[in-house]
Amino acid sequence: MNLAVLEQLIAGGESETLELKRSTADLRRAGESLCAFLNGEGGQVVIVVAPDGKINGQQVMDSTLRDVAAMLGRFEPPARVEMDRVDVREGRAVIVLDAPSAREHAPFTFDGKAYRRVGSTTTVMAQEEYGRPLLDRNHSRHRWENQLAVGLGLDDLDHEEILRTRQTAIDQRRLSAGTSMDVGDILDRLGLRVGGKVTQAAQMLYGTRFLPDYPQGLLKLGRFRGTKITGDILDNKQEHMHAFAMVREAIAWLDRTLPLAAHFPKGSIFREDRQPVPPEALREVILNAVMHRDCSRASSYVAIAVFDDRIEVRSVGDFPTGIRAEMLSGDHPSILRNPLIAGAFHRTGAVEVWGRGTNRVIEACRARGVALPEFSELGGVVTVTFKAAVGPKAAKGPSWDQAGPKPGSSASA
Repeated sequence: MNLAVLEQLIAGGESETLELKRSTADLRRAGESLCAFLNGEGGQVVIVVAPDGKINGQQVMDSTLRDVAAMLGRFEPPARVEMDRVDVREGRAVIVLDAPSAREHAPFTFDGKAYRRVGSTTTVMAQEEYGRPLLDRNHSRHRWENQLAVGLGLDDLDHEEILRTRQTAIDQRRLSAGTSMDVGDILDRLGLRVGGKVTQAAQMLYGTRFLPDYPQGLLKLGRFRGTKITGDILDNKQEHMHAFAMVREAIAWLDRTLPLAAHFPKGSIFREDRQPVPPEALREVILNAVMHRDCSRASSYVAIAVFDDRIEVRSVGDFPTGIRAEMLSGDHPSILRNPLIAGAFHRTGAVEVWGRGTNRVIEACRARGVALPEFSELGGVVTVTFKAAVGPKAAKGPSWDQAGPKPGSSASA
């Protein structure tokens, strides 16, 4: 870095990725900000520049460099921070410390505390926020899904579903055809037993008994009149069930609840019945909600709410560390909250493990010509919203006949 590049860097002042320090006397505060950058999007600390952007510089002696090196040694785990020295005038220089984002190794601590960046301010990270990435970083045996299920054994699991997984996985060539019909052996091959005892992942995937120990196996389905949750409830179902049953039940309920529109393709005498949102898009979102919810929370659930103007699929749990809502519309890494649960679904061919699920959802909506879904996270709940007219006044296209809800649906107004 030279002086011209330095001047360009600091021209906009302090930001979410830039901190300015008056002198090396502020090394401790510099370390806190570097820690925040490592835990976030990365950033740079420029030392000897006033907050107003005036480049002062100072004499940089060997003792100064030793002090900086000592400060950089106070990170846990050890962090890769690059140091650059920029001469600004005779005998005076500025030190630039560059901390790249290192979320895969987060959380980082400085002098025993974790920090985060909010705008141009560095703050101590809350214990809950610090705990999530720390748990991700720990050995797999410390994950919630890999711990032993409380008071449950093979007899408490859905054997028919386990055998269905075996057969489907064999058909998909993702499990050896030589896998026996013994449910214990199948669970072992899926990594769902430890020392012959079932894990909590096995309980979430195949459990038959959820209360009182596992209330997080909850599926909530609701059809509301109007556009607000305070409207009349036309259909309400809440039930505890294992993950595979959740997916089937949610899809079947939507099939009964959503209206169909009849379309006659140009040149064809045969009618096509379509839901307002591509079924494959809904299926993918439901699978993600079930697989990636935060099962470690007793209050966790998956919910589908249908309003007159939209469909919402909700799942308790923040986005994985390093993932933001806006990233889901483009290329993004696949970060699995529950790799054992996701792995079982992958074996059946229901999902991939390459982080392309949301991209397929968007492609399906574009192909149909409907509004793209919106991804959001608020209060520890991730919501995917499909904007679509599904109420009694659903709009008709130029070649569409509104068929209304299927017979027997509780969505009739």
